Amino acid sequence: MTKAALVELVATRVHLTKKDTEFVVDSILDSISKALASKGDGKVELRGFGSFRIRKRRARQGRNPQSGEPVQVPPKRVPFFKPGKELKALIDS
Repeated sequence: MTKAALVELVATRVHLTKKDTEFVVDSILDSISKALASKGDGKVELRGFGSFRIRKRRARQGRNPQSGEPVQVPPKRVPFFKPGKELKALIDS
């Protein structure tokens, strides 16, 4: 599902214009992104849906695929989604 399809679906369910609904969806996604990007714990929990967290990856030795030369990959923070029990049950059924 694309963001445009999500906006259209939500707009028909809540009887708002697509422009207003797009603002709401953008606001939610922006809030989640900012919470994950903050230097705090970087955790967003949506009960019944799941949680977004930041995982830290340590530095490692990589390899350049073109030349085969070893490359040092720096540590980084990556987003991670863990589905909630209700979402897992919905998908399994």
